[in-house]
Amino acid sequence: MNRNGMHAFVLGLGIALLCGTMARPAWAIKQFQDEFKDLYVKEGSPLAAEVERVKCNVCHVGKDKHDRNAYGKALDERLDKKADKENKEKIRKMLEEVAALPSDPSKPGSPTFGALIKEGKLPVAVP
Repeated sequence: MNRNGMHAFVLGLGIALLCGTMARPAWAIKQFQDEFKDLYVKEGSPLAAEVERVKCNVCHVGKDKHDRNAYGKALDERLDKKADKENKEKIRKMLEEVAALPSDPSKPGSPTFGALIKEGKLPVAVP
């Protein structure tokens, strides 16, 4: 490889590495996640371990921040990520409201999101 070819290779590799480290999407709204943890997660509990394991997938599905599970959809209907992110009182109120909803509306008698959380489980199944 000639000198110009080597420079181009090194430059291309450097740009690729830089882009790879900068392109980290933010999944959850930190304030929403913090309020969820403050309200429901007790240190050392089974739920704490699960929340740590799945992180943003408490509300989201997969790697696209726009894909939400049933719990995340219910919260998204009630909270605006821009207007409500600093309103701890509203966030907490909406978390409590969503907790009263059935985890699977298509299945009569399905446990509420809150019942699952009280059992130390995530509000939705996450692999």
